[in-house]
Amino acid sequence: MYELSLIGAAVLGTALYYGLKRYISDCRVQIIAADIEELGIQNIRSILNEHCPSLTNPSLAYMIPTPYLPAGILQTAYCSIQTLKRDHLSDITYDRELMTMSDNGTISLDWYPERSTPGPIAIVMAGVGGSSYEYHIRCLVKTISRSGYRVVVMNHRGLGRTPMTSHKMYNLRDTDDFRDTLQHIRDTNPQVPLVGIAFSMGAILLTKYLGEQGNSSLLSAAIAICCPFDMTVTGRLLDADTFLNNNVFQPLVVASQLRVVKRNFDMIKSHPVGIDMDALLKAKRVSEIDTLVSIRVLGYKDCWELYESASTTQYVDRIRTPLLVINSMDDPVVPAHGLPVDKIRENPYTAVALVKHGGHLGFFSGVKPRSWYLTPVVEFLEAIASAAHQKHTEALGKAKL
Repeated sequence: MYELSLIGAAVLGTALYYGLKRYISDCRVQIIAADIEELGIQNIRSILNEHCPSLTNPSLAYMIPTPYLPAGILQTAYCSIQTLKRDHLSDITYDRELMTMSDNGTISLDWYPERSTPGPIAIVMAGVGGSSYEYHIRCLVKTISRSGYRVVVMNHRGLGRTPMTSHKMYNLRDTDDFRDTLQHIRDTNPQVPLVGIAFSMGAILLTKYLGEQGNSSLLSAAIAICCPFDMTVTGRLLDADTFLNNNVFQPLVVASQLRVVKRNFDMIKSHPVGIDMDALLKAKRVSEIDTLVSIRVLGYKDCWELYESASTTQYVDRIRTPLLVINSMDDPVVPAHGLPVDKIRENPYTAVALVKHGGHLGFFSGVKPRSWYLTPVVEFLEAIASAAHQKHTEALGKAKL
């Protein structure tokens, strides 16, 4: 009997060992990018290989999730409940700048440490209904500021307690506000490298801007985290009649959007297209809000036409700025099959770091959860800042000759 127990324990131990080994192997970061040898030029893959060991080093390129957050649903839920958390990783105070747009609308720019601090600038955008106050945004801001960056979070119209002072509303299709914001930052900070970092729906505006501008982009580099390139895929996934959608995702997103509606009730109610405010305040799904507001204001026949218009897959091959995309295969909001893998692989300026267990905006790793993506983000930004500094030094040298 004793011998049988020893054999059983050995078999169980062996099974656990190989099971854990396989699990860790599955956590290896997958890089999708153009092949260096094929192109014969320095592209984003070479930047990652040389400067981002957390993404490309065989010993380090793993995103092993927190033991008690092994699935995308848990990662996503944990991120949601951390929104207002404050700790030493996120405890910052912003220097707010209000910017008046051409139509008298208002956006807010939350700077850290402050506007006058020297150094390159990282412009950050949150996801739908999000703002500079969210925990994962504050953690990112504080972390990259230690690398010498000034960080500014762009809060869209009505978000982050920014007053809505015109009838124009934040939407997924329009990059005008982002473009004007970048131009304002460039005008007030000439010759300073600018980089963009955006999450989820904010990443739609970032990638669309990059594609629209091509070689004229004001950004030296960009990072898109959990980007829903194909909004029709994300829209249909979120609108499906499932337990998680009905009880978790839809209530969270709808609540954030309705908070904006309540804070700006009079301005929205007075919109010239006429919005049914009673129906809007009773909305239970994102598609209902888009049907009541966005398609009326923007002139689409339904929300699906809007989502197709907002999708940025068709802009990927026009991007001429180094763009690092970080997505997860178990993202319950942005499924991996919505990624334009072929387009990204064919463009030497774009790359995807794909992990198996990160959820939506989660990517928590370690026994004490910490956002894994902070490390590759810092590595990538430091590489870009170093390259920009070298380029500036060479330009000064040539000017003296």
